[in-house]
Amino acid sequence: MKTLLRCYCCVLVRFSAASHWVLRAEFYVFPMAETPDPDVVDLNLGVLDLTSDEFILDEVDVHIQRNLEDDVVKSALESGVDLREYAKQIEAELEGVENASIQDYIKESQNIASLHNQITACDAILERMEQMLSGFQTDLGSLSAEIQTLQKQSISMNIKLQNRQAVRGELSQFVDEMAVPESMINHILDTPVTERQFLEQLHELNHKISFVKEQSFKEALSCRDVVDVLENLKLKAIAKIREFLLQKINQMKKPMANYQVQQNALLKARFFYEFLLANERHVAKEVRDEYVDTMSKVNYSYFKGYISRLMKLQYDEVADKDDLMGVEDTAKRGLFSSKPSLKNRSTVFTMGNRGEILSQHLESSIIIPHAAQKDETKHTFESLFRSQHFALLDNCCREYLFVCDFFMVSLNNAQDLFNAVMGKTLSVFLKHMEVYTHECYDAIAVFLCIHIILRFRTIMHDRGVPGLDRYWETLLEMLFPRFQYILELNIQSIRETDPQKLGTIDISPHYITRRYAEFSGALVSINQSFPDERLDRLLAKLQSEVENFILRMAAEFPARKEQLIFLINNYDMMLGVISERASEDSREASSFRDLLEARTQEYIEEVLSPYFGSLTTFVKDAESRIERGQADSMKQQDKRVEQIVQHFASTWKRAIESINQEVMRSFTNFKNGTSILQGALTQLIQYYHRFQKILSVAPFKNMTYKGDLINIHHLMVEVKKQKVAF
Repeated sequence: MKTLLRCYCCVLVRFSAASHWVLRAEFYVFPMAETPDPDVVDLNLGVLDLTSDEFILDEVDVHIQRNLEDDVVKSALESGVDLREYAKQIEAELEGVENASIQDYIKESQNIASLHNQITACDAILERMEQMLSGFQTDLGSLSAEIQTLQKQSISMNIKLQNRQAVRGELSQFVDEMAVPESMINHILDTPVTERQFLEQLHELNHKISFVKEQSFKEALSCRDVVDVLENLKLKAIAKIREFLLQKINQMKKPMANYQVQQNALLKARFFYEFLLANERHVAKEVRDEYVDTMSKVNYSYFKGYISRLMKLQYDEVADKDDLMGVEDTAKRGLFSSKPSLKNRSTVFTMGNRGEILSQHLESSIIIPHAAQKDETKHTFESLFRSQHFALLDNCCREYLFVCDFFMVSLNNAQDLFNAVMGKTLSVFLKHMEVYTHECYDAIAVFLCIHIILRFRTIMHDRGVPGLDRYWETLLEMLFPRFQYILELNIQSIRETDPQKLGTIDISPHYITRRYAEFSGALVSINQSFPDERLDRLLAKLQSEVENFILRMAAEFPARKEQLIFLINNYDMMLGVISERASEDSREASSFRDLLEARTQEYIEEVLSPYFGSLTTFVKDAESRIERGQADSMKQQDKRVEQIVQHFASTWKRAIESINQEVMRSFTNFKNGTSILQGALTQLIQYYHRFQKILSVAPFKNMTYKGDLINIHHLMVEVKKQKVAF
């Protein structure tokens, strides 16, 4: 149905008492639905009773203007329709519509009545449902209260259950730990201590004893029921453990017994000592004291015999106080000396293969005395020293780790217990070393022993065993002063050596310098792994004395050339030996290299002088004058220059051959001789080149004898031939 828009129009015309005509027309528009239909308009003309006194013309105009703005009224006015007629028409239409609506309602009256009955029935049903829901709500309220009550009861019961379970668990554990089962009693009393069941029950017994002791402090009455049983079992277990441990320790006393096997057996039963320590300390102390006493005697006896037998394998020829670097090889021993003289004194200062004791032989198997005696094998002292101390190191590492593990000690306590076991043995070693160092004059042997100690100390630290640290320090404090003393004796012997008492001296390297080179190279090579500044100072002092000795020896030669040859041969020999043993950039090698280069350059000048002395002298004099701007002063030397040119042209080949032969005879090291020869010939070429350069400037550039000059390339070719020939 279209939306109706009703428009009410009221028009009143009344003649008031004031004899004024007043016209008031008012239109009212009321919407009947969301969207008005402009085609359907209900106009209702009503009468508004107004008096002339209350009516204001301006207000009428406002209302008229507002109603005239309505679209329907505006459309009617624009079409020129009479409003009264139009209002009647609209009213008639509305009346028709109203009648039609009434008929529709009459036609649907039964349905409306049925709808009314249904609505009434629904209201009744909804009313009953409301009553039921109200009852349900009341019942649910009572159920909620009951549920809350049950929930509180459930929480309370759960807490009680948890408390009872906790109490039951602790009580059950308490009863289990407090009760002494029959199986434990049987195993502790009857099972041998070596069986696994005994060890397991001993662990359990130790736990029960600790538990009962703890509960007794809490005044638990149940402890009274089991304390006597546990005490009896403890005493029985202690007796069996004591007997077993003392038996194992006593087995170590048997001759030829391998005590390491017994130590391994004790380590497997380590808990036995822990049980004694926790429950009967005086028995544990008895066991420990018995072990310390037994092992102290075993180690003392073993190492004392081993040292005694091992020292019989030392070489019969050993160095003494006369075997010094500055002593002549032909020196005789005293008439009543019982020691055999060394066949070759140089072995005291030469290391040879002795340095392998610090590398590939450092951890080799120890020397077996009876096997070595059977093979008639002899050894140097450092080899015997290594074998003794490697055996000591191995046994001490095992002993230290055993006492820490079995007796459960550490740090200072472990060191004290270790010293108690090994104290007598270490005293034997120290006494033996004290006797040896007092009579030793073999510096290389002593220095090798020092470095063996440094390496063995590192090995023990790697194994986590500090037990011998004090012993190593004592040995070092004993050996290094002796080494320093021996080195001072050698330094003093070189300082006091008189070259005139050494017999005939030739230009070859002297045996004293060779001794020094071998000795210094050996010490430097050993010292590279563990550098010691004290050694560097001693070697510097020794080197200074050797250099002074070489100069004193060279002074015995009348000619400067022979002195230089002697110095070069000795410097070259020492440099070669030291470079083989030590690094090429060592202090000793660098020092002798500088000395060798200086003396070689001086020798080259000396060897050229007899053959080309006039040439070299002229070149030096001429260059000096040219440098000072005095070239004109050489105009009077034409004849001298001509003689130099002619002499060089006629003798240079023979001179080179003579130099070649002289160098070959002079130097023992052919490689060094080759280097010196090439240096001399190179120096000759440089002199000749400088000579030609001088002749190319005034006042010699126009001289006629320049045609006699030898081509420098021809000279260089001949020099190359000499290099190949040599």
